[in-house]
Amino acid sequence: MLKSLLVLVTGMSLSTLVMAAEPVAGEDYTVLDEPVKTEVPEGKIEVNEVFWYGCPHCYALEAPLNAWVDELPDDVAFQRIPATMGETWTKHARAFYAAKELGIQEDMHSDFFDAIHEQGQRLTEPDDIAEFFTQYGVSKDEALEALDSFGVKSQLNQASAKMRGYQIMGVPALVVDGRYVITPSSAGALDNMPKIADALIDKVRSERDE
Repeated sequence: MLKSLLVLVTGMSLSTLVMAAEPVAGEDYTVLDEPVKTEVPEGKIEVNEVFWYGCPHCYALEAPLNAWVDELPDDVAFQRIPATMGETWTKHARAFYAAKELGIQEDMHSDFFDAIHEQGQRLTEPDDIAEFFTQYGVSKDEALEALDSFGVKSQLNQASAKMRGYQIMGVPALVVDGRYVITPSSAGALDNMPKIADALIDKVRSERDE
């Protein structure tokens, strides 16, 4: 019994050590050769999630990521960036930015994911997206206008530029301080991505305090 207890305690200790280990550059995350300029107020640490509404892994990450975001300290600024790596991706990115322009993005975000992954909707055509948006107090005409607006097109171009800067080949991904990129493969699991991001946030904070 004592032997079993020692084995259990040892196992727990090793597990704790593994969890407490510092993430390793080139293994747990990638360091960009050329950092991408951040767009947050001075003193804030930028963390961006790059995602696609049609990605099942992004959908699976939503719950743990949202729980993590809810606990972020005040000096961290989190935002989502829709990926633009293909025609369908860009259509969904357009929907994201149109919803943002209409002031309904926070309300529709999870529902848009659910509609695609739980209800089998494609939501790629402007009419379908606009009809979906009417659930949130905007008219179909307002939604169609937003989808084709200059502001949305500008944000799509900015998102595409960030994709190139981040050198991301797939989603989901977390980018910390415009320098550190975390992917499911580097993290080892979706649930590990926020944990590695926490360590990198601490790293950035320590660097700034030096």
